Amino acid sequence: MPDLTEDQKRDFEAAAFRTLVEHLRTRTDVQNIDLMNLAGFCRNCLSNWYRDAAGEAGVALDKEEAREIVYGMPYAEWRTKYQTEAPAEKQTAFEENRPKDH
Repeated sequence: MPDLTEDQKRDFEAAAFRTLVEHLRTRTDVQNIDLMNLAGFCRNCLSNWYRDAAGEAGVALDKEEAREIVYGMPYAEWRTKYQTEAPAEKQTAFEENRPKDH
């Protein structure tokens, strides 16, 4: 592994996060329940982690503000435009594997 400075690590991690968020913004066909069932996290998890990091740095963000950062629009707008009803089997899988914070 290359010998990276802490600043380089932070900058590269931030760039990777921005790329992931942008990718998820363009892949509106991928539903959060699909992400949760396959990977154990979703856009809402990212927004929660973002809000937690802000809070640790003394910056207050509410849930909706953090979600807008990740979704690129208000969450209610994203849901109206892109969220579809999940089939029963996806809902069952989610309930069986649901993380404690969802």
